[in-house]
Amino acid sequence: MLEEKLKILGGAAKYDASCSSSGSGRAGKDGFGNAHMAGICHSWAADGRCISLLKVLMSNECVYNCSYCVNRRGNDVPRATFTPEELAALTAEFYRRNYIEGLFLSSAVVHNPDYTMELMLKTLRILRKSYRFYGYIHLKVIPGADPLLLYEAGLLADRLSVNIELPSEKSLKLLAPQKKKTAIIRPMEAIKSNKLQNLEERKLFTSAPLFAPAGQTTQVIVGATPESDFSILQLTKSLYNRYNMKRVYYSAYIPVGRHPILPGPDRPVPLLREHRLYQADWLLRFYRFDADEIVDSENPNLDLNLDPKCAWALRHPELFPVDINSAEYELLLRVPGIGVTSARRIIEARRHKKLDLDDMRKMGCVIKRAIYFVTAKGRFAATVSPDSPILRDILSEGTPYPQMSLFDTPSTSLLQGGSKLSLSDSTRAALQPVKI
Repeated sequence: MLEEKLKILGGAAKYDASCSSSGSGRAGKDGFGNAHMAGICHSWAADGRCISLLKVLMSNECVYNCSYCVNRRGNDVPRATFTPEELAALTAEFYRRNYIEGLFLSSAVVHNPDYTMELMLKTLRILRKSYRFYGYIHLKVIPGADPLLLYEAGLLADRLSVNIELPSEKSLKLLAPQKKKTAIIRPMEAIKSNKLQNLEERKLFTSAPLFAPAGQTTQVIVGATPESDFSILQLTKSLYNRYNMKRVYYSAYIPVGRHPILPGPDRPVPLLREHRLYQADWLLRFYRFDADEIVDSENPNLDLNLDPKCAWALRHPELFPVDINSAEYELLLRVPGIGVTSARRIIEARRHKKLDLDDMRKMGCVIKRAIYFVTAKGRFAATVSPDSPILRDILSEGTPYPQMSLFDTPSTSLLQGGSKLSLSDSTRAALQPVKI
């Protein structure tokens, strides 16, 4: 019975991408488990996503009927609900057997948000108090739940997340009319406020309990609705600035529902678009780019054949080439092939000597891209200038490999309301190592 529940609820949880497991420092003295950022081991799912947690739903019996969700009320799938005691015991046993390093707990909305949050919080109380489990826990907050429940969640979990799901209120009204944007935003504001208050309390009383030490995250579904990458990145920028978001995750829509505006199995959302959004997100967080620089109203979507940094550099040939021995750190970050670490190494090393391309290579720069945008010791080594019309073709990554399908056929049982998901023979063959 428990194994069957795990099969159903573990499978139902795989569509949530926001389950990173780093950034916490919770450690216990007389229990077991440790949520230190270096203590979480990562593995890879069949679809390429990085996982390291027991990723499961409390229940998939939902009162909502969101068109894009496999667990919607109107979908004919097997239903199950863990009891808090079952899930706590399962997590503890999996940890002791070294299967997992922590727990990612989400849920469909059972009866109402408060009832669902109570179920999940009871699970966490049992783990923390009865089992004395100090490992990593990421809890998915249910929008609309009482603020007091949210506060307790932050004291028990290492990270909280509230999935915004769709990029605009218009799409939310169309595909999930029972959900309100304000109900999603309100807990994000509460988490930010509680965390700031907790930081102040910790300054006065070091014994004060930590509130969500690993911060909060969210997830945006990409491609279910017609919003452009420009709209998605504007939303991302707002979330980082307004709510101190730790991460925004992007999940390419998998056709699990039927609606006139939802993509069907015959026109899947390319995973490469999800990948480009993650690259653009990296530029926002670490490379000091603004969302308006990466995409704009004239170029609303990211180029699938070029990484966003290369695409930006090709649109601004007037800034290149830059001299690596004199350029400011901010400008070095804009050079394709130079990352945050290598830019810092360049700044440090050039204090002692004039750098050349070999030095850049030793510092971790990707010379095959950077060579078109830099000079070293007054010399431009590339045969093509930054403003050359053929440079785009040289830097283009293209799509040399076809996107693998997770489905046997377009009429898979999942699309028809079933729960099975298997790889086709061609996909299994593609996953085998290639002899060179």
